[in-house]
Amino acid sequence: MDREGLRVVPEAAPDVAEGRGRPDEDGAPIETASGEHGRATGRRGTFRALRSRPFRLYFAGQVASASGTFVQQTAIGWLVLRLTGSAAELGLVLAVGGVPSLLFGPWGGTIADRVNLRRLLIGTQTAFGVLAGLLWALAIAGKASVPAIVAISVAGGVVQIADSPARQALVGSLVMPADLSSAVSLNGVVMNSARVVGPALAGVLIVTIGTTPCFAVNALSYLAVIAALVLLRPLRPATRRRGSNGGVREGLRYAASRQQLWLPLIMMALVGLLAFNFPVILPVLASHTFHGNGGTYGLLTTMLSIGSVGGSLGVGLIRHPRRPYLMTAALAFGALLAATAGAPDVAVACLTLLATGAAAFSFVTLCSTTLQLHSSPDYRGRIMALWVYVYIGTTPVGSVITGAIISAGGARAALLTGAAACLAAAAIASRVHTPPHADAALADLAGA
Repeated sequence: MDREGLRVVPEAAPDVAEGRGRPDEDGAPIETASGEHGRATGRRGTFRALRSRPFRLYFAGQVASASGTFVQQTAIGWLVLRLTGSAAELGLVLAVGGVPSLLFGPWGGTIADRVNLRRLLIGTQTAFGVLAGLLWALAIAGKASVPAIVAISVAGGVVQIADSPARQALVGSLVMPADLSSAVSLNGVVMNSARVVGPALAGVLIVTIGTTPCFAVNALSYLAVIAALVLLRPLRPATRRRGSNGGVREGLRYAASRQQLWLPLIMMALVGLLAFNFPVILPVLASHTFHGNGGTYGLLTTMLSIGSVGGSLGVGLIRHPRRPYLMTAALAFGALLAATAGAPDVAVACLTLLATGAAAFSFVTLCSTTLQLHSSPDYRGRIMALWVYVYIGTTPVGSVITGAIISAGGARAALLTGAAACLAAAAIASRVHTPPHADAALADLAGA
């Protein structure tokens, strides 16, 4: 048991021992829990995961890569709008990259469970880098047309099918179980910070020297994460085990038989479908509700992003997620969405969105940590593929539903619908308790 009296799935804990590490599939020694990291795992702190050398390397690579990704996304949006002059075509181009994951996302977890995760990620990150380099070369040659951008986006979406669950699953092998919430929260901080830093950097580059250098920044940023993956060695083997013979169906059965897994997935599916549609809601809230301009929209988005960084950091203080934490985060998210819906002006909306971002990404980070901590390595890739699917895969459908709600009742009605979804998710969590199960080692998230 850990210090909070909670039990973790035994096979989910890193298989490490004092002293010399065992070799991984590449023949290199695996980092162990001995030394500084072993002593550090009993400590608390948002940044405690950084005491693990493998995670430090991975974290540094992600900082560079995530920022580059958002620099490129911003530049693509500007370039497509300049080429077509159509917001509708821009939305279509930005959406096509998510189609492969929407159709085949759950199968990416099967791939992740059957191969060495580090090797797989070196391959997928290299593929992303090549695609970014191709876009850079086309832009230099003046041939970065809309069809070329669409083709590259679709190809990137195919790579994303395996990359997303592999990245999620690898984190669990880079830190000790007590530090997992810190690792997941720091990953969230990287992504949420990149959403602010990336577009800002892209804006400076576009204004001063154009869109082409933005593609160069993204292509070169992949060198950092590839180098980190080559250098790091997990605390335990991040590779296929005997239980990973089945496919998506077996992964679904595994999740369905464990409350600690299906509850966060169902909550996220409901919340993701109706509450995480800020790209659709905020432009309308800024322009139609508050009669503002692009600056107003940028301000609202920035406040939400700043709050999300704070929420991710806060969750890092938690050593082990529990069901009441998930329920509380969902309740807070719903209440703050309702508060934003009732905001009388931009100033109040900025304050409520700051708190909304914190609650929203606390909920996301808690769900992700719960799934990683309570899933066996044999199934973790498939479980995290389901997570990516319900978190990101619901976005296209949710955007359509939210758009229809906005057309009928405005942005405030859409925010209230999202609030209702969060409250419904919290109500489900309040009624669920771990049933008797043959796998008695599973921890009860409702524990004291």
